[in-house]
Amino acid sequence: MITIRRHQVVIVGGGTAGISVAARLRRNGLTDIALIEPSKYHYYQPLWTIVGAGLAKASETVRPEQKVIPKGVRWIRDRATGIDPDNRSVTLAGGEVIGYEQLVMAPGLQLDFTAVPGLAESVGRNGVSSNYRYDLAPRTWEFIQRVRGGTAVFTMPAGPIKCGGAPQKIAYLAVDWWRRQGLLDATRIIMVLPTPTIFSQPDWAKALDKIVADYGIEVRYQSQLHEVDGDNRRAVILDNRSGSKETIDFDLLHAVPPQSAPDWLKHSPLADPASPFGYLEVDQYMLQSKRWPDVFALGDVANLPTSKTGAAIRKQAPVVVTNLLAARRNAPLPAHYDGYTSCPVVTAHNRMLLAEFDYQLKPKPSFPFIDTMKPRHDMWLLKRYGLPAMYWHGMLRGLA
Repeated sequence: MITIRRHQVVIVGGGTAGISVAARLRRNGLTDIALIEPSKYHYYQPLWTIVGAGLAKASETVRPEQKVIPKGVRWIRDRATGIDPDNRSVTLAGGEVIGYEQLVMAPGLQLDFTAVPGLAESVGRNGVSSNYRYDLAPRTWEFIQRVRGGTAVFTMPAGPIKCGGAPQKIAYLAVDWWRRQGLLDATRIIMVLPTPTIFSQPDWAKALDKIVADYGIEVRYQSQLHEVDGDNRRAVILDNRSGSKETIDFDLLHAVPPQSAPDWLKHSPLADPASPFGYLEVDQYMLQSKRWPDVFALGDVANLPTSKTGAAIRKQAPVVVTNLLAARRNAPLPAHYDGYTSCPVVTAHNRMLLAEFDYQLKPKPSFPFIDTMKPRHDMWLLKRYGLPAMYWHGMLRGLA
């Protein structure tokens, strides 16, 4: 028998975006909020790059989901499997149907390891790892330490992914460690990027070009990982311009998997027809569905022309909450999201540069009195200690 429950606001997803919105709604006095999230644990994923470089413990990045859900929010521990925006309902894996007055979509994205032949079978062994999974980030550090020379390959997939700088960060951290161990001269480093430049924002791209040159990293632009033979430690790299393929024998392969909206959303009414990855269609400034005004979306699942980062969510969450509450009053939507995103690019074990920009790629510095286009130790301290503290004690409580 199908049970139907109704709530004023239903939030799909208990990650960074979902919890931040729930906390802000509660602080604004809304009492009937339901949050749909199947996971037992909540993760602070930006620190996984640091875990993969041996500079933090994986245990620092995880807390029970129950601990981060705001008081007064009903946790529905199940998985959403369908959306009917015309009838304002969400179907759960257990068969229950949840009705809503307003819906916030924040389920995140999914990692498509199987999209690269051989990657799913290889990852976690034979020198193949990925910091994009909690269980694999510690393995990355194990594999980095085993390299005593040879070839290390770091890849980034085509298409929008969360934290677009992460595929590069682990390369810089690994090379920095090998240099300090006296192993860099014996190690060939190859970075595979699907983009024509090292970074989308030109000012920070110039800074990163210098980092790459200093480390002696070979960059394969407009290329991607095509196939992995983990048993024989071979990777096939596809040049997207010429269609040619290069086979590389590796000692270490850090592979970032292709990413997309969850399968159950890809062909839903909310999916953006313009997105080949199934991300959701919303107004890029209002974060409201273009077809269903009672639906909002933010975070990695939204098809927005900006980088998918936690910093972007920090700016999106107050916009969603302000506009959702205005919509409840049938008032004009007053808040606008300008596309702000931030990418803290760790370039060594104690240095980081901080890229911040908007939809127009215009720099939007949080610290205009310092030059964050240069690797700095104070920015490293912000990444390692300041941002995690702000996340757990600020963002997830609707305070930052």
